[in-house]
Order: sequence, then C-alpha cells, then structure tokens
Amino acid sequence: MLSRLSAATLIGIDAVKVDVETNVSGGIPSFTVVGLPDNAIRESRERILTAIKNSGFDMPPKKVTVNLAPADIKKEGTAFDLSVAIGLLGSLKLVDHRFRNTLIMGELALDGSIRRVNGALPVAIMAAREKIDRIILPLSNAAEAAVAVSASKADIRVYGVETLNETAELLNGKESRPPVEVNVSELFSEEPEYPVDFADIKGQQAAKKALEIAAAGGHNLLMIGPPGSGKTMLAKALPGILPPLGFEESLETTKIYSVANLLEKDRPLMVTRPFRNPHHTTSNVALIGGGTTAKPGEVSLAHNGILFLDELPEFTRSALEVLRQPLEDREVTVSRISVTTRYPAGFMLVAAMNPSPAGALKDRDGNLTASPKEIQRYLSKISGPLLDRIDIHIDVPKVENTELFSDSASESSHNIRARVIRARELQRERFAAASCAGVYTNAQMNTKLIRKFCALSPESSQKLMDAMNMLNLSARAHDRILKVSRTIADLEGSETIEMRHLVQGIQYRNLDRDFWSF
Repeated sequence: MLSRLSAATLIGIDAVKVDVETNVSGGIPSFTVVGLPDNAIRESRERILTAIKNSGFDMPPKKVTVNLAPADIKKEGTAFDLSVAIGLLGSLKLVDHRFRNTLIMGELALDGSIRRVNGALPVAIMAAREKIDRIILPLSNAAEAAVAVSASKADIRVYGVETLNETAELLNGKESRPPVEVNVSELFSEEPEYPVDFADIKGQQAAKKALEIAAAGGHNLLMIGPPGSGKTMLAKALPGILPPLGFEESLETTKIYSVANLLEKDRPLMVTRPFRNPHHTTSNVALIGGGTTAKPGEVSLAHNGILFLDELPEFTRSALEVLRQPLEDREVTVSRISVTTRYPAGFMLVAAMNPSPAGALKDRDGNLTASPKEIQRYLSKISGPLLDRIDIHIDVPKVENTELFSDSASESSHNIRARVIRARELQRERFAAASCAGVYTNAQMNTKLIRKFCALSPESSQKLMDAMNMLNLSARAHDRILKVSRTIADLEGSETIEMRHLVQGIQYRNLDRDFWSF
C-alpha cells in the first residue's frame, strides 16, 4: 500500500518541501530509499525498523520502497527518520494513513524516542507558504516552529512529540498534548542582560566615543593598543549600546542559528544581537561557511550583530582576505557542484590588535619592543583592501593609574544606547523618505547615496582633498570618511556635515596616518 506525507530539506537557511512516498508490497524483503538521499538517510533503515519494533509495532518482512520527491534535490540529515517511519506504519495501516497537508520531521532513537533536528524555523516558514495544515516535530523544536507560525499568522497546528508511539496516537486522533503556541511579544518584553556596561570601563573616553559612532552608523571598527588597555572589554560592551533587534531581523538571525543547531532549547527566538568571537586559529571554512555539507560560518552567525576578531594579525592572511566579500556585499556565496547557497552576512566587524608583535610598541624606557622591520611585517598581515573596508581606526592607549583608581562615574550603556537609537531612527527615516530599499544605516550607503546625503561645503571639500593627498587615501577610504562624518552629524542632530564632523571623521583613519612613528 502507498502512503504520502510531507517533510522538508534545507538549502542554505531556507527549507524546501519534500514529499515522502512509502510503498509496502510483497516480494523479497528489502528497504530501499531513492530520491538523492545522503548516507545518513541511507543508514536510517536500521534506526527506523528497530525503533518501530521497540515501540511495540509488528513489522512483517515486506518489500519497502521510499521515494523522496523531488528527486533532483539532494536530501541530507536524519530528520526524515520520523516521516519515513510514519509513512511505513501508514502503509501497513497501523496508523491513519490520511496524511494530507501534514508535515512530519524528527530523528529516531533505537527505543522509539525522538531527537531534536536542525532548521525547524525555516521548515515552519516554508509550511506556512505551502499551506500545510499540521506540523509534527520533536517537542524540543515545537516552540521554534510555533514562532514562525505566529509570525506568518498562518492557520497551522504545531505539535511537539517525544516518541514514535505518541506520534502514532496523535495521527490516530488521540492528542496527548495541545498544539504548541508561543507569545512572541513576551519574548521581546524580557530585558536583555549584557556582560559589560560602559560604566564599568575606566577611562578610554575617546575609544568609547568611537564605539558610540560605530554603533550609531553600523560602521566597522579597528582598535589598536597594548595588552591590558581594555580593547576586549570595550568590544564586549558594544552590544549593550546597539539598538534592539526588530522582529524581521530576529527571524532572519534565528533562521541561521536554527540551521546551525545553535539555538538554546529554552529560547526559540533570538531577541538580542549576536556577538561572535572566533579564535585566531579558526579555519577559513569555519569563518566564512561551507564545508562538505554547506553550513553557515562565523560571518553569518554574526548577522545583524557583531563579529569580533581579537589579535587580528594572528589570523591567517587567507582567512582575513575571505572577509572582503561579505564586508562589501553583506552576504556569502558558497558554491558546490550541485547547488549554490547564499547566507546573509550583514555584521559589524570589530577588530583589535597590538601595535607591535611584542605587545606594546615601546617599553618603559621608551625603546621599541621590536625592530621597525618586525613591526612592519606584523602590520603587513592585514592587507590594504581589508583596512579600506574598516571605517574607523582608533588608538586605545594604556589606562593611566589615576583613571584606574578614580571614583568618578562613567556614562552607562543605557544612556549611550538612547543616543544611538535616535541616530539610527534619523537614518531610517532619511533612507525611507528617499525610497532606499534595504538601506538602514549610514554604513550601507552606496556611492550614489553618499553624493546625495554627504554633501560638503567648499571649505570642507578642500579639507578632505588635502587629507587625501597627505595620507594617500584610496577612493574607498574617502567614502568611509564621509559615511562616518555623516554619522557624527546624526548623533548631534545636524542636517549637514560641518567642518568639525569631517575633521573628526578624518582622525578615525589611524592606519592611514603615520601611526607607527619610530
């Protein structure tokens, strides 16, 4: 007998509907899966048959054929276990075989229990698009799918199950638990906790101001300073002054974490901006994404958040060079023989480095800690094109003892965040009025928008030209200065870029000046 039900496979961060057709007939006992399955699906035979037997079902020796359609799309992973098992039970008339508009996914253990799967959120989004009526998933995935159903306002019932027996009873009309529902508003009502507050950081007022500007305009930033100057602490405080995630941003970020199986079990929706801090030994593939089975890398996991690269020159040259495309295009393209996958990668790059391979540039006596040649070799690990894509370069000097032991209170992240949010709202309104689709921050402006919104007075234009000639700046660095200057003006509520805004923007190009003065 033939039974049909729905499942899904993942391509990038999106799900594609898969029809699971199961046929049981007489003949030599066998179990065949067709439709471009991977090894995990081919190996599912023993898991499925053992789980069915250990769940108390009588499985006669039959010829079993499973077809996963469409047959021209590769199917990967163990999430088809439950759908194949239920299809098999339906063909044997052990469960109600009327599976119309029902999507079932889950990995089976040998005792019939059901394990968590990847990508429940994009699967539920696809189900709403395909007009699916009912979704049956592992209980630990149900809330994640219910978020997508709530967002799409689709009339879909989401059920979470823990065993094969419970799934069979549900299909036979015995609901052991009600459909899962999630109140999205409650998830966003929780006040996020951040590990570091700007009020906890002593001194570094200039660096704090630079981070405020970076947060307000979505600019990439590089901090240069000796060990112990607070670069890492400043970076960890940055998420606390970023604007809260919008619902669409939250869904997009959650899809990436869902596919990568990195969602916390008790948090079905990402409501805070991600902060990724990969070690400098991270491989190119782990950083950018890809692999044998394409998975999102660190640049995608940082989407709508921050990618912090500490000890920037310690990363391999090739790893740093692969950042150039996502920094420019805000997405990553991973090509394989059968498919090309795109992952979003709209992140803020925050990097930190020492001014010398020995740490501090000079010792207590004022002598260089390394030779000029060694320092230049250390700096050359970061290419010019990559530096051009970093809007703000700042010096983070050692904190003086007087500041370290001072009792004076520093401004809190809450107050700084309020200014950042106001500046972001100005930018959003400006770009919305100009019908600039997909542009929300100054850092995202293209050349046409820069000409439109970053006009300078004749005196300011001459100042910028002089700076470009003196510092030998590239055209890309010219655009970065204008973007940063526009953000500085927005923080002050100024409609035009004044000379003081421009001068401050030029000063944030440390590595374009003679920073290493020996």
